[in-house]
Amino acid sequence: MISTYVQTLLIIFFWNADCQIIPRIEECGLSCSQGIHCKSKPSGGIFNSFCHDAPASLSSGVLKSMKISTVMKCVQGSPCSLHLNIKGTLSLDENVRGLEICSFSLDTQQSQCINVRFTRKKSKMLNGKKVQVQFNCIEVNVAQHFYVTMKTVPHYCEVKLSQQYYVEDCRNSDVGKYIPACSAGKLDYNLDRARQIVTVNASNFPRDHDYYVRLCRKWFTCEDVGAFAVIKGKESFKSVSLKYSQLLPCLCIEGWLALPDARRIQLCPFENDTQVLWDNIVYNPSTQTLAWEPACPVLVTVNLCRFTKSNDHCEDIEKSFKNSSEKQVKYARVDTHPRLCMKFTTKRGSWIKCPFAHGEFPAWKMRTAAVAEQIQVFFTSQTKAQFSVLVCNRTQMASCDSLGMHHSVSVGDSVSITMSQEMCGSPICIQGWRTDVDYSVPLQICDIFCGFHGQSHSDGNPPKAITHRMKSVESLH
Repeated sequence: MISTYVQTLLIIFFWNADCQIIPRIEECGLSCSQGIHCKSKPSGGIFNSFCHDAPASLSSGVLKSMKISTVMKCVQGSPCSLHLNIKGTLSLDENVRGLEICSFSLDTQQSQCINVRFTRKKSKMLNGKKVQVQFNCIEVNVAQHFYVTMKTVPHYCEVKLSQQYYVEDCRNSDVGKYIPACSAGKLDYNLDRARQIVTVNASNFPRDHDYYVRLCRKWFTCEDVGAFAVIKGKESFKSVSLKYSQLLPCLCIEGWLALPDARRIQLCPFENDTQVLWDNIVYNPSTQTLAWEPACPVLVTVNLCRFTKSNDHCEDIEKSFKNSSEKQVKYARVDTHPRLCMKFTTKRGSWIKCPFAHGEFPAWKMRTAAVAEQIQVFFTSQTKAQFSVLVCNRTQMASCDSLGMHHSVSVGDSVSITMSQEMCGSPICIQGWRTDVDYSVPLQICDIFCGFHGQSHSDGNPPKAITHRMKSVESLH
């Protein structure tokens, strides 16, 4: 029970830290407690003061504490700004006339200092009393890193308080909402498809800050596509030209202010350009591996199919279905036949790509010759391969039922099939396919008649409408 209670407290603590609210003020200024009148004036700077030996009567704990926070100054009709809110506590002493508060930016190497002076008569009367000084007029920028010091006036050696402080960035809900520097701006674009250039126009961002623009490919995060460009805030020309190689559906334009952890805006205008996704097919001849790697995250089912010239249909190959949950879809031991294709299916439809259709890879051929009542079957191939031959009865245009006559043959060899008189008058087919691969395209020679003078069957002309050029690599990663 106690353990659960402690965990609950921790959750509340971290939740409050993430949702920290920055106090708002209408005016900045200096205030002192105990009714002491104090006033401020600019000081010579953090490096311009020299310390003195402290008198024996000066208490070592004259400076008690220093606390730093951020406040937001919001005046109606003007944009909000951020300020350091510095609170210091000291014990009044006749040897101390006031305080010096300095802030040094570790980002810009610039410093700001002010002197706080007390009314001498009143402070002497309250010797030893604690007084709290608050000053909140040091303006700062988003995500700056400061070194803040508080010293006595005059400055006594080793009597000093110091602290490092980080100003909230644009991830803070108040800063991101009300500070102009956290504005993500607005992006527009013009596309030149001939030159493969996107011209990006940026607007609605502060003129005193530079603005970054890049092209990126969106996965879980947006990955760089080339270097980012800079639009100078002080320049009137607010556009840049970015070169791209492919218009992908996940190609985005991203813009953000040149500030640490600035909020980013994305524009992804090419979501409908999905056709190029199916082109990234690679074949490795040494391993006989066919692979497709998506250029963008996409929900797609991939399978292999056999393209039939007769009705422009691609017949699915069983046990070849895979989804795109992985970054690469790979098939091992694939037949490089012109009619072996890849099919991609999404909610928008299906696309077929036949990577071997242009004949860039050696394909095998099947030939038959008839002598009396025997059919001889030959296979030719530029690579070593094993084949199977089946005699079947064609029942439909794309199906062939086995008649139980099965033969194995290697490249360069032939097999003789004896045809009976009954078989010669029926719709008999000779079917052949590679057996030394996992995915193959069977070829069929049908309408066999005894005594014919021979016929051959090979790749045929590939279907032009659904083929594309194929890449060959030495290895796949």
